[in-house]
Amino acid sequence: MTTARDFLKGNEALAYGALRTGLNAFFGYPITPSSEIPETLAVEFGNPQYPAFKVFLQAASEIEAINMVIGAAATGAKVMAATSGPGFSLKQEGISFASGMELPMLIVDVNRGGPGLGNLGPEQTDYFQATKGGGHGGYRNIVLAPSSVPEMASFPALAFSLAFKHRTPVIILTDAFLGQLKEDLMFPEVPALEFDTSWATTGARGPERHVISSMHLDLPELSRHSEHLRSKFEGVDRSEQRSEKFQTDDADVILVAYGICARLCQRAVGTLRAKGVRVGLLRPITLSPFPKGELTAFVERGVQKFLVVELNTGQMIQDVQLATGGRAQVGSLQRVGGLIPSPSEIVHEVEGMVR
Repeated sequence: MTTARDFLKGNEALAYGALRTGLNAFFGYPITPSSEIPETLAVEFGNPQYPAFKVFLQAASEIEAINMVIGAAATGAKVMAATSGPGFSLKQEGISFASGMELPMLIVDVNRGGPGLGNLGPEQTDYFQATKGGGHGGYRNIVLAPSSVPEMASFPALAFSLAFKHRTPVIILTDAFLGQLKEDLMFPEVPALEFDTSWATTGARGPERHVISSMHLDLPELSRHSEHLRSKFEGVDRSEQRSEKFQTDDADVILVAYGICARLCQRAVGTLRAKGVRVGLLRPITLSPFPKGELTAFVERGVQKFLVVELNTGQMIQDVQLATGGRAQVGSLQRVGGLIPSPSEIVHEVEGMVR
């Protein structure tokens, strides 16, 4: 890789973005449409340009992979796995363990069509699984949603920063379209990230022992730990809500979309503005914590109409409805099966709302 402009798939850009942040280890099981991530890392393994990258291992299963990630994360390593919907399901038990153990790690889910084996088209049907816990027990993870190839490259640095700051798994939730989309980009200059890992286990004799476990057999002890996790995520909710606004200052209608849908909505905003319709776009960058503060502010400003555009049968819309508190009309434009709406369909939907 050079400092010149590159022309890469989203999956390739994400892999290089992780390497440039000082990725130490990758454990995964290849599954389309995320396979370019391990393929790129396999090619670059041993490249002296990435001296921190010490371990690349293709596991025999998704379950093996997530447990290897747990082991590496317990040592304080910057470790990542990548998968798609069926593999993400298999990783849920391990992600629950990691959340209970407060282990920083990066899990990438390149969402494809489902349920079941589905197809290889883009969907956003893993939204609930990613943002509401997904596995057993009460926990939440930070979830980031890129919407371009340059963001696929830059989000691993943000993900590791948040993971180590809050000692929690971070999920990058993207889709098959962005994973396979090619765009040109300049990689940002990101120094290899260093974090406090004084909590980590070392396996060495002599130093203070650090026991990292998700098991708390004493009932009051587990209650205290669960309360700690809840309180920690409340702090994350207050401090880490991220979003991008596009032409929202005077908007009467706000589109809410992430990932590839946000790209389509931005095009629709331009078309509608040319027709005199005052519409804007709110793009959540953190799906968890959800940027509900921005939506509440829109309602308090007097916005009465929102349109949620997503590639599922209605998942993020529930968070929008909660944030607006029943004080606004919340419409929905949905596509599944690997299909995506066209900007003209979004325009038509908005025009129907404002008639």
